[in-house]
Amino acid sequence: MPQNITPLIAGNWKMNGLRAALIEVEKLAGRLAAGEPPRCTVAICPPATLINPMNRIAAPAGIVLGGQDCHPAASGAHTGDIAAQMLADAGAQMVIVGHSERRADHGETDDLVRQKAMAALASGLTPIICVGETRAEREAGKADAVVSRQLAGSVPDQAADEDVVIAYEPVWAIGTGLTPTSADIAEMHKNLRDQLISRFGKRGEGVRLLYGGSLKPANAKEILAIANVNGGLVGGASLLADDFAAIIWAL
Repeated sequence: MPQNITPLIAGNWKMNGLRAALIEVEKLAGRLAAGEPPRCTVAICPPATLINPMNRIAAPAGIVLGGQDCHPAASGAHTGDIAAQMLADAGAQMVIVGHSERRADHGETDDLVRQKAMAALASGLTPIICVGETRAEREAGKADAVVSRQLAGSVPDQAADEDVVIAYEPVWAIGTGLTPTSADIAEMHKNLRDQLISRFGKRGEGVRLLYGGSLKPANAKEILAIANVNGGLVGGASLLADDFAAIIWAL
């Protein structure tokens, strides 16, 4: 891992968590305060309803908070949506955009994801832009082409000057317990790095590339040691302080 890249371990709570779940963040904050300082930035992306109350616990422990989605517009008649500046106002510093579940459940296109990433940057948030192929696409030999297309269409030109994060999540590995081989992950992350360098020059060398898709304590050390893997986007394992901490200290 290049020395100029600070790894990021980000937890995506998805549609999970009521106020009672804040006890897990309290446990994690306690472990971060008492243990050896982590070699990474630690972030949690909870449901929007928990960002503000969670921030009171997370901020003193150095835990960064993020949203799970944002609307491209800054405001307006968009019932049920949330603007990037609203997330920032609640205490978020990051936001996930283009997660495969949003792409599948809501038909989000690369262009829409790019607009959301632009809105995040305009509001001072770091977008975590997700890309990844389905099982059928991988078995058809289209994984590289699909992910390359998503990367090109979803990452805004502003990434040449602003901080963005790319998360590679093979759709077929999310929540299934399945993971690609280390060689598969290394190949995909190298392709992502090469494309970022080709488009953004030296700036592309420093973009953090996260791996997501059934990342858990049992496989974290192996996966996080792969070249061009600069951290992880963690799903279910981030809901429990002990599991999330084990991944954080696997670096």
